[in-house]
Amino acid sequence: MNARGIFREGLWDNNVVFAQMLALCPALAVTTSGTNGLGMGLATTAVLVSANILVALIRNLVSPQVRIPVFIVLIATLVTLVDLALNAWLHELYKVLGLFIALIVANCAILGRAEAFASKAPVLDAALDGIAMGIGFTCALTVIGLIRELFGSGTLFAQASLLLGPRFAFLETTVIPDYGGVLMMILPPGGFLVLGMLLALKRVLDARAAARRRRPASADFSGAET
Repeated sequence: MNARGIFREGLWDNNVVFAQMLALCPALAVTTSGTNGLGMGLATTAVLVSANILVALIRNLVSPQVRIPVFIVLIATLVTLVDLALNAWLHELYKVLGLFIALIVANCAILGRAEAFASKAPVLDAALDGIAMGIGFTCALTVIGLIRELFGSGTLFAQASLLLGPRFAFLETTVIPDYGGVLMMILPPGGFLVLGMLLALKRVLDARAAARRRRPASADFSGAET
């Protein structure tokens, strides 16, 4: 698979959340705002890319019988490093995400990509796959968070400068001033509702794209018969 195919897989066709239906715990739990979703997505992406690269580097050195324990140890080590880095440099975000950073170790998407792709691919392809899957995951969490935040409080990327640093202050936007908000959207049911609507939307778009691809083929076949 070329780089374009790898990125298409990660961003859309095989998106971690919207296609594989993996990592739904952080997708629903931490996406009460776009800022939280973005922060969690970036942390997971860092682990995913690093894990893919390391697994690709050692894929010929680890016997198949012990590959899963080895992969888990590598992922746990990387998560620990990310956890310490967030605590040191983005402490406010670390306090918000809390336990979910440590739970990246149990993220099925990371171990799944290590097993399904990185353990069978060269380093460059594994790195591209990690980047693509990470960006796709980050976009999914950010979109879910933004929709919940918009309907829940009328803002976008609230407290971005506090959680992600002063450079992200430009993201903070008040869309609906003096908005009371829909409380349910920032509670657990809101996560399920938004995820369900986005999954339905993706399926509709995929069905329409498939129909457009079939239409020229059908037209050509009819013309050939005539």
